[in-house]
Amino acid sequence: MRKIFVTGIGTDVGKTVVSSVLAEGLNADYWKPIQTGAAFGSDSDKVRRLVTNGVSVVHPEAYKFDAYMAPNSAATATGKHIDFDSIKLPETNKTLIIEGAGGLLVPITEKHFMVDLIKKLEAEVILVSQNYLGNINHTLLSCEALRSRGIKVLGLIITGTENVASEEIILKHSGYPMLGRINREASITPEVIKKYASYFAGRLK
Repeated sequence: MRKIFVTGIGTDVGKTVVSSVLAEGLNADYWKPIQTGAAFGSDSDKVRRLVTNGVSVVHPEAYKFDAYMAPNSAATATGKHIDFDSIKLPETNKTLIIEGAGGLLVPITEKHFMVDLIKKLEAEVILVSQNYLGNINHTLLSCEALRSRGIKVLGLIITGTENVASEEIILKHSGYPMLGRINREASITPEVIKKYASYFAGRLK
């Protein structure tokens, strides 16, 4: 089973859209180990609506919380506890797209961060970066966090409006390839997901 972990330089940078594109194009399964903010809808439900290849399976979350905050805080707010060691990969013989929550140093427990889960699952990483003021700093810090832990990075996917100057700096200093771009779309529909799916599938097969 190939495991591709989709993480981002922060919250709301397009991880779920990227995960949907990859699941669609690779005929891969999808898994969100920890979902917060479920009161406003889950990423798993979004992927179910967007991926229409007929073979991808959306696996249930290991932990799911209504509160829209970091996993450890969301668990505490509901009187629950996240057992890091209990988080196990779902069973599948297909490629598995794993979507993180927030960025790499989002706390899961008092001792563990999202990047620790990547290490535990022994997954390859795709880092999602979005063009906004501050994204150079956030992206390069994320790259440093991954590199210092010896995590294999397949490359970056950049979302949003193109910014050539920022992207050149990021690619030069990160040392990671740019796998492609997902532009700012008027709406995200299954048709939009399919449009990007074949391109990224070709880059990752």
